[in-house]
Amino acid sequence: MSLPLKQYGSLLGRYLQPQQIRVLGLGIALLSSLALQLLNPLLLGKFIDMAVAGGATQSLLVMAGLFTGITFVQEALHVGATYLSETVAWTATNTLRTDLVDHCLDLDLCFHQSHTPGELVERVDGDVTALSRFFSKFIIHILGNGLFLCGILIILFVENWRAGLLLTAFVIAALIILGRLHTDAIQPWAAYRQMSAEFFGFLGERLAGREDLRANGAVSYVMHQFHQLLQRWLPLYHKARLTSTVLWGTSVGLYTVGNGMALAIGAYLWSQQAITIGTVYLIFYYATLLYQPIEQIREELEDLQQAEASILRIQDLLQVRSPITSGGHHPLPAGALSVRFEHVGFSYEVSLVAGQSSLDQSDQMTKDQGLMTNDTKPWTLQNLSFHLSAGQTLGILGRTGSGKTTLMRLLLRFYEPQMGRICLSDVPIDQTPLTELRQRVGLVTQNVQLFQTTVRHNLTLFNPNINDAQLLQALSRLGLAEWLRSQPAGLDTPLGSDGIGLSAGEAQLLAFARIFLQQPSLVILDEASSRLDPATEALIEHAIDQLLTGCTGIIIAHRLKTVQRADQILILEHGHIVEYGDRHPLSSNPASRYSQLLKTDLIASKD
Repeated sequence: MSLPLKQYGSLLGRYLQPQQIRVLGLGIALLSSLALQLLNPLLLGKFIDMAVAGGATQSLLVMAGLFTGITFVQEALHVGATYLSETVAWTATNTLRTDLVDHCLDLDLCFHQSHTPGELVERVDGDVTALSRFFSKFIIHILGNGLFLCGILIILFVENWRAGLLLTAFVIAALIILGRLHTDAIQPWAAYRQMSAEFFGFLGERLAGREDLRANGAVSYVMHQFHQLLQRWLPLYHKARLTSTVLWGTSVGLYTVGNGMALAIGAYLWSQQAITIGTVYLIFYYATLLYQPIEQIREELEDLQQAEASILRIQDLLQVRSPITSGGHHPLPAGALSVRFEHVGFSYEVSLVAGQSSLDQSDQMTKDQGLMTNDTKPWTLQNLSFHLSAGQTLGILGRTGSGKTTLMRLLLRFYEPQMGRICLSDVPIDQTPLTELRQRVGLVTQNVQLFQTTVRHNLTLFNPNINDAQLLQALSRLGLAEWLRSQPAGLDTPLGSDGIGLSAGEAQLLAFARIFLQQPSLVILDEASSRLDPATEALIEHAIDQLLTGCTGIIIAHRLKTVQRADQILILEHGHIVEYGDRHPLSSNPASRYSQLLKTDLIASKD
């Protein structure tokens, strides 16, 4: 597949326009260097003719000095061009990486479920790295070397039209041959880049699950899969490299043929006394010099093989659009927020189909719309309706897979429901600005994500508007003041990736501190205390009470003790509400599901 020039121009314009001055300087430096390369052989040819004719020593010294000076200027321009080229390339590719990371973070969870982190890392880094020369030198080198070729051929025509005509025909034939070879090389490089993305996706996923793999004796199986991937990768690499090798071998062969032609025509014309020995040198030198622009054009075409495949993959990624928009312009009211679900239905199967196809074909969404009306698809939540008043707390119970966590994800718009709507204080959440929604709704899960950075940054999530006094107050309220004093650098103490070096309780308490700092209007606790030992759980009970004061709360739990503070109880089973109401009436009603669960839990605790 070949990209149209319009797409090349659009990508170059977007990322090179902010660097117009650097690009202009790079163009001037490269073109000036090429012009001096054309000039110096002319001086050397005249020097040879003057020396053979017995010219004055003073004139020869001037000619030699001029030649040396131009050589130094040419090298200085080359150094300057190299510096500007690297600066332009790094600036452009880093900006593109930033755009890709921002775009990936903005996509919904169904996309990330169908694409591994390793695959996305390869897209963001590997594919962008392949575009380095494309941004910095591609257009200027193609243009400059094209002008350089024209300049050489014009000089050859001026020196002798027969030599110029012969070598012009050679250049045209060489460029046609190299161009055809380039076209055949695009697909192998695209396949190689895709295999590379799959490899890094596999590697990242397996390394993340290293503890489970080692504990369950699955290391040998993973290594077998690893070797299978390498065996699939190697032939693709050989095929892609073979196309580049063919290009290289062809250019070397063409270089040899060109030199032979130049030497033959030069010797023939000199034997006919049609040219001087200096002109013979010029014809041979310029024929040798022809190899430089042809070789650089070959290198650019080889880089373009990889760049074109990378551009296709990057543009495919950028064209993926999340079904979750940024929301409308209806702000949420101040204070605690009420929560209302109206006949909400959701299926992961439909969302996953959308996520898998979004990177491959844009028209799949119309097919998904047809799937949504299919009554046979597995619903995770079905016809879910309830209302939680502002300032109250809802306890949600249910077995694993009943839809409890899905309800939380819909509230935060990690996914969009396929049926019904969700409102916070009578404002549909899809009409609320997404940034405000996620600022006003705080979430703590049992799996705490901590980053390899300081305690301060893990608490603030890199928000510079939160000062140390607020951090110390939050940690003190959670009983972490003594723990902080034990850290060697206080708030500047670095934490390991995924909270290495912290107990599960300490990591969970740090997650609670994040919510204190956020000051949300709706707090969701998704099994937030399930990882805590009884002593640590007791430590944060009073903190949860303070956190829920003035807020609406939703507590998702397996253990009944966790929902004892709830005003309402909702029990889910297979995505259906099997019981919903005020906690006290339900607990006193022997026929209620909640009352039966309490009795079962009491008997189990006595045993």
